[in-house]
Amino acid sequence: MRILVGIKRVVDYNVRIRVKPDGSGVDTDGVKMSINPFDEIGLEEALRIREAGRAEEVVVVSVGGDECQQQLRTGLAMGADRAIQVSTADSLQPLSLARVFLKLVEKEQPGLVILGKQAIDGDNSQTGQMLAALWDRPQATFASGLDLTGDTATVIREVDAGLETIEVDLPAVITVDLRLNEPRFVKLPDIMKAKRKPLDVIALDELGVSAENDIQVTQHTSPPQREKGILVEDAAQLVTELKNRGLV
Repeated sequence: MRILVGIKRVVDYNVRIRVKPDGSGVDTDGVKMSINPFDEIGLEEALRIREAGRAEEVVVVSVGGDECQQQLRTGLAMGADRAIQVSTADSLQPLSLARVFLKLVEKEQPGLVILGKQAIDGDNSQTGQMLAALWDRPQATFASGLDLTGDTATVIREVDAGLETIEVDLPAVITVDLRLNEPRFVKLPDIMKAKRKPLDVIALDELGVSAENDIQVTQHTSPPQREKGILVEDAAQLVTELKNRGLV
């Protein structure tokens, strides 16, 4: 079985986001970029499945300019067998991304597609669900547990009421949550080996997918600063303050 894993280049989660003075976007000059944390967890899970003998190949995919090759090489250093870059200068929205993955699914014929539940920049949480609908295959989202048995996958999902366990037939799309696993550290010898692994570049036009951007973000603003707190003398004053603010 082949596993297809999507990874996205995002600002590292340890970096404090800065909005450009004109509000046109996020300032990324000199900022550390990394694999989206949810995608990294998805890749780790795919590697564990392969190491357990339940898959033969793990392929990482990223959509973007040549700068995303850095994250693809990191994925190869983690242990992925191949990498595919879908080259485009445009920033694709979830539906266009889902169509890109559908074309790659038709080409690669994976038994499983693993994506992060969302990207930490856009927080859309839509691509996996849209891909499953376009592919007409089952989906299991927000996975915090995954076990493959034959042609089925048992998935523990994190939902508002707690945990939900479902079973889906393969091929399927699975989006992963933070508590699924802890990704491995990349070692220097693995980084050197990754340079010799294949990285294919496919132009977006070759897949027959257009960058349809029906939604446009016109302004970015930083979140308001937190108001300074107050000190209260006792519990009675605390209750009074809460009542005055309409919180109790």
